[in-house]
Amino acid sequence: MIVWTRRRTGAVALAVLVVGAAAVWMQIPAEAGIDPNDPAQVATGQAIYAQHCASCHGVDLEGEPDWREAKPDGKLPAPPHGITGHTWHHPQDMLFDITKHGIAAMAPAGYPTDMPAFDGILTDEQIRAVLAFIASTWPEDIQERWMAASRPSPE
Repeated sequence: MIVWTRRRTGAVALAVLVVGAAAVWMQIPAEAGIDPNDPAQVATGQAIYAQHCASCHGVDLEGEPDWREAKPDGKLPAPPHGITGHTWHHPQDMLFDITKHGIAAMAPAGYPTDMPAFDGILTDEQIRAVLAFIASTWPEDIQERWMAASRPSPE
C-alpha cells in the first residue's frame, strides 16, 4: 500500500508539470533576445522583477519557504530563481511561456497554481528582460549551460 503525503503529491504534480511543459516546449522555437550579459536589459529586468515577481519569488530570488512541498490548498509555493532553485534547468522558451501564459496553460486541466499569466501585463521584451535579470545572477558556467541548452538543434 502506498501512503501519499503532501511531499509526494507535490513531487508528482511537479513531475507532471515539467513533462507537460517539455512536450509543449519541444514544439516551440527558442526565444531570442535574452542576454544576461546585456547591462541595459538586465537593469530593465531587475526593475520589472521587483515590481511583478519579487512578492512571490523573493527580493533576492529566494522563493517561498518549503517551495517543494504543496501547501494545504495543493498549490506549490513559488520556487527560488537563484542558483538554489530549478529555473536554470529549463530552456529559455519554456520559462518565457510559463511567464507569459502562466503555468496553468501548460499544466494538466485543474492544476492548482498561484502563478499568473503576464500576457497583457508585460510585453515580450519585458519578459525577456526579467529572464535576463534572473540569469544574470547565476554563475557564468550555469549561464553558459542554460544558453547552450536553449539554442535550437541544428537541422
